[in-house]
Amino acid sequence: MKAPVVLKFGGELLDDSGRGEELKAVVASIAGIVKAGTPVTIVHGGGKEIDAALKIAGIEKRQVEGLRITDEPTLEVVVSVLAGIVNTRFAAALSAAGVAAVGLTGADGGCGLSDVAPPHKTIDGKSVELGRVGLPNKGADVGVLRTLMNDGYVPVVCSIGVTKDGQLLNVNADTMAGHLAGALRARRLVIAGSTSGVLDGSGKTVALLDPAAIARLVTGGTATAGMIAKLRACEEALAGGVDDVVIVDGRDREALTVSASGGVPAAATRIVTTVGSRS
Repeated sequence: MKAPVVLKFGGELLDDSGRGEELKAVVASIAGIVKAGTPVTIVHGGGKEIDAALKIAGIEKRQVEGLRITDEPTLEVVVSVLAGIVNTRFAAALSAAGVAAVGLTGADGGCGLSDVAPPHKTIDGKSVELGRVGLPNKGADVGVLRTLMNDGYVPVVCSIGVTKDGQLLNVNADTMAGHLAGALRARRLVIAGSTSGVLDGSGKTVALLDPAAIARLVTGGTATAGMIAKLRACEEALAGGVDDVVIVDGRDREALTVSASGGVPAAATRIVTTVGSRS
């Protein structure tokens, strides 16, 4: 099997509470990518629907720099929404489009083996306890994902991690995607959201970044809280051996297809180890 591509989709693209047009567009894009013969593993979040479920349950939403602070009641909601609703719905839509999708969590096969995250150090130096939040363990076994892809299936992984003693943890979806991309030695990680990449202070898409430029964006306050988590995940993927990362608007079918095939859309952000080191 040739090196796979890891596709990460933000939960805002998978919500079908309305007409579900964005979900349909995403599914159509993936079907085309898979038909072209590209081995794919998908990772997804579900923040919008988790927020809605927390509100219904009367549980306060708490976040710090794009990371969800997760107590036990919050974790129960996260697991039920991600694994029980979003993942199943996503896999079903893909299957209906002819994609041999297999819905998974990070607990399946231990592919999302994680450790409880230490207190988070914010940009301004504060220390914040995250609760039942996980950081992927480099010893995680991604064999189940390789086996599925080798047999022509598309793993669809929601961002639930698991400790060695079986405790479930909430893992940021971008962080999970960066981890799996590195562990699978993916040739590219594509992060698809609702913006055409990383935006600068004037709202324009930044075409190319490296870790040094990422650090400037984060410390300079240009990167939003949600984008900080994405950028950290990109750094993790590059450190794990992924060739490059592309952040793209997942609603743009052409841009998503071009990114998965190895090209770079006109409106997207490509992240490399060092600017000038790759063509």
